[in-house]
Amino acid sequence: MDAIAVRRGETTPTLVDVPRPEPAAGEALVRVLRVGVDGTDHEVLAGGHGGFPADDDYLVLGHEAVGVVADANGTDLDEGQVVVPTVRRPPNPGGNDYFARGEPDMAPDGQYHERGIVGAHGFMAEYVTSPAEYLVPVPDEAADLGFLVEPISITEKALEHARAARSAFEWTPESALVLGNGSLGLLTLAMVSEGVDRTYCLGRRDRPDPTVDLIEELGATYVDSRETPVAEVADAYEGMDLVYEATGYARHALDAVHALAPNGVAVLLGVPDPWEIEVDAGAFHRELVLHNKALVGSVNSNVSHFERAVDTLADLPEGFLDELVTGVYGLDEFERAFADDDTTIKTAVELSTR
Repeated sequence: MDAIAVRRGETTPTLVDVPRPEPAAGEALVRVLRVGVDGTDHEVLAGGHGGFPADDDYLVLGHEAVGVVADANGTDLDEGQVVVPTVRRPPNPGGNDYFARGEPDMAPDGQYHERGIVGAHGFMAEYVTSPAEYLVPVPDEAADLGFLVEPISITEKALEHARAARSAFEWTPESALVLGNGSLGLLTLAMVSEGVDRTYCLGRRDRPDPTVDLIEELGATYVDSRETPVAEVADAYEGMDLVYEATGYARHALDAVHALAPNGVAVLLGVPDPWEIEVDAGAFHRELVLHNKALVGSVNSNVSHFERAVDTLADLPEGFLDELVTGVYGLDEFERAFADDDTTIKTAVELSTR
């Protein structure tokens, strides 16, 4: 069967012929419909993130998938049911306590595999298998955009942890700043805009630009970081109750604290390369302590976040989603899904149709 992979020593995706998988006990066979492409895929291709399965010289790409159960194989799933697979898997047959508790997203680095990212093949193939416990049902009407459930789930978890960090007192955010105007940042902006008086999204693009248009259509303010760096946001727009970082730019972890209002929380999701900078550690420490600010890291998500993401996807404006997804490409032109230009926001590869 056809799959899209990257080979060891290469940095571009290629079409490969791999055996069709057979589901083991407790697994279902899924016919893949669509798989989204995001920044992590590009990092994997560039060799800056992830790793190959131990015994293979290639890695099947893709971690944002939606498919249809082709063979339920005795599980509780129904054949023909639309499902979204979660990403993390145990790194060994015995698993570990994090997986036993249903909290694979909390496992530290080295104690998991991530399909399409590190140690395990991804979902960008005509068929995949998965334990039924990692397959989240979605409504039939969500089949076309179900690949967005995974990125939405990432934000569901991040916001859950942000709220938990403020749970000791009454915290009702009235302002939010999203750092990064990629597809994850835009999805997050759409999610936090409801019920928040002031929303902002930071980027580095010149007008006219489709992401800037989407930001403003959501009623948010576009902040050009070349004109207003994150550390100066509080002076320009007042402090933020919530800062969501999705850039992977190391300095933003420090500057986000200065962008916060008292009692605010910044949640970090980007994974930066090593970078040393000088920091006034005393001022940074004082800012956190004297103003009751919090800095939280978040990565991956579990089944509960995927389930909430299914509901969130259904509630997002249809017009916003139409503009967010700028291209869905078949296997005959899959390379276009990995192209990166000023008109691209979110793309996907279509492996089969409903």
